[in-house]
Amino acid sequence: MNPKLVKLIKIVLPLILGVFLIWYSIHSATPEERQKTLEYILQADPKWIILSLTMGILSHLSRAYRWKFLLEPLGYSIKVSNSFMALMIGYLANLGIPRSGEILRGGTISTYEGIPFKKAFGTIISERVIDLLMLLLIIGITLLFQSEYLLTYLQEKIASPFIYLAVLGGLLFAGIIFLRIIKTSKNPILAKLRDFGNGILEGVKTITNIKQKGAFIFHTALIWILYVAMFYVIKFTIPETASLSLGPILATFVAGSFAMTFTNGGIGAFPVAIAAILLLFDIDKPSGEAFGWILWGSQTAINIIIGALSFLFLPIINRER
Repeated sequence: MNPKLVKLIKIVLPLILGVFLIWYSIHSATPEERQKTLEYILQADPKWIILSLTMGILSHLSRAYRWKFLLEPLGYSIKVSNSFMALMIGYLANLGIPRSGEILRGGTISTYEGIPFKKAFGTIISERVIDLLMLLLIIGITLLFQSEYLLTYLQEKIASPFIYLAVLGGLLFAGIIFLRIIKTSKNPILAKLRDFGNGILEGVKTITNIKQKGAFIFHTALIWILYVAMFYVIKFTIPETASLSLGPILATFVAGSFAMTFTNGGIGAFPVAIAAILLLFDIDKPSGEAFGWILWGSQTAINIIIGALSFLFLPIINRER
């Protein structure tokens, strides 16, 4: 298949899926449910939304500051302002092209801080490894406290887990074979890929070489506590969700985290996933979708605003470079 066509499909397909999910969400609801969802959104208490947004911004600042600890072992010291704006530009890019934000973030910090791209990108991969471990930890905690509800949902909505295990096993095996080929190949293209991979590996290894491990762990914990707290305070914007305990909120957090990977910035998928999980806790569809739209809409709006401002001011602040 034409590489350009494949790239176009990767960009357009998630967007089409997001639009379809929005259409499905609207047309599968009764007029009364649509009206109720809209009323919940319009009547949401702004102080809880502002608090959630504040927590979101603080988590971004913490992530930007934490990046310094990953780059220090490589011999680089970056400005927190540049780190923050590169991060927000990356978030903005992800709304247009899924998973492009990490590349743009690495390219931006490379341009304004003089760090080789492959090393900067390697530290971003390191972050993703840590993020995955933290998400798995939260999933484990959620399963521990909400196993009955989640297992019911998985049995009803998801195919046999053995299918996914088989697919993962096959991908792992193929990956091992591919890595062995790259390691020994003399092909120029594969050699460049090997050099690029070694640069990324060097960045990943910085996790073990971090000098300020305590501060790194603190910011990692802070980032994810703030993520969960962003969800938690939004529950107070809707009467039906105000009494939810931490357990259901963790379940919605896990669902929302996965939904963000399906479409551009979670458009369409995020509210649908949140509503589906909250149904397990006897929260009706209008309340669940309103919860999802309030949280997704507010966080996406602030990311667009700060991302656009960062794109504008980053070259101005660094005009001497």
